[in-house]
Amino acid sequence: MSYRIAGIDVHKSMLAVVIADVAVQGDYDYERRQFGTVDSELHRLAEWLIEQEVGEVVMESTAQYWRPVWAMLEQQWVPAIQQSHREGGPTTAHLHLAQAHSNRGARGRKNDFRDAERLVRRLVANELVLSFVPDAEQRLWRTLTRRKYSLRKDRVRLQNGLEALLEEMHIKLSGKVSDLLGLSGRRMLQALAEGAADPAEVAALASAGLRASKEQLCDALAACRELRPVYRRLLKAELEHVALIEHQMEQLESEIASVLEPHSDAVRRLAEIPGLGVGSAQQIIAEVGPEAAVFPTQKSLPSWVGVIPGEEVSAGKQHNAHSPQGNRVMRRVLNEAAHAAVKMKGSIYAVTFRRLVVRMPYKQAIWCIAHRICRMVWIVLRRKVHYEERGPAVNSKGREIKLARMVRQLKKAGYRIEAPVVPA
Repeated sequence: MSYRIAGIDVHKSMLAVVIADVAVQGDYDYERRQFGTVDSELHRLAEWLIEQEVGEVVMESTAQYWRPVWAMLEQQWVPAIQQSHREGGPTTAHLHLAQAHSNRGARGRKNDFRDAERLVRRLVANELVLSFVPDAEQRLWRTLTRRKYSLRKDRVRLQNGLEALLEEMHIKLSGKVSDLLGLSGRRMLQALAEGAADPAEVAALASAGLRASKEQLCDALAACRELRPVYRRLLKAELEHVALIEHQMEQLESEIASVLEPHSDAVRRLAEIPGLGVGSAQQIIAEVGPEAAVFPTQKSLPSWVGVIPGEEVSAGKQHNAHSPQGNRVMRRVLNEAAHAAVKMKGSIYAVTFRRLVVRMPYKQAIWCIAHRICRMVWIVLRRKVHYEERGPAVNSKGREIKLARMVRQLKKAGYRIEAPVVPA
């Protein structure tokens, strides 16, 4: 009985595709074809795979070029093969995405069709490192949350550029205001951009609760008397750019809350974990799913993320214990969560961190906390339970403060909270 596997070497404008019957003994006999990457060519590829009754397809994760190929085969080839299997056909449809480094060939012996053939051989030999690709809906969640993080980085970059511009203008406002883009800072900067030349007038726009006095603000803004018009125009352009990015971030936040509304309970349960909030909970769900269904054990999720000690043993000796590379988004979120959790007074993670940091470097202790938070994420999602604090901060007042903070975050993210329930 024949069993066909297709290997696809993906490029930006062309696909090198081979098909082999792997049920035969000896060397495989490959059938080769080349396709483009436009929509009509991808339809032809799916039709050819259906005609050849291909049971598995493996491709390389080449930049972003594999995404349209995967989406087309997922929509057209997979349903057709599954239907033929239900009607008594010989194959079932499986899509595989191989990491490029696991399909590396010998130098000087590389071309497109050889790479595709090597994919087939190494898949049969179980030598490829395969990536986890979620369904189309979860891939959309990932796109939204990762785009939001990209905009957040752009906002930080613009804020740093704004501070550099103020230094060039001899406006020493950043030394007196903790947040240049806060309410007080933004009002004063907007006044400077619109032509204000009196330091006392600009300083009067600051909030009454600002720590800096009016005299200190006037000294910091003294250079605005002789500020050149080109600097005011540059400042106005920077503020408009920041406002545009913040508007786009608000739109993305409402969009994320809308698509994750069916899983709002999972978002709330994750947000209860120390160090996590609504935004980080949404990112985690976008990466691993609302139930972490593809990770069967509590150890499998940290292993996939890469928050476990590495293993490099030779001749019975451990040479390297660096963590393996994993999902970059999850590693970043857990690292940020670990830094926040160890600063929460009375939490079990703060107590554990103080115990660990005396006998290991700071970064290693933080990584241990990230590992514990990752295991807690798996428990909360897979078992559908609430987080229960076991540290010294277990008291009614602490729970009320934490619950109020979480409700504010959920409302800000666009969720409707009617009757918050304090977890047992």
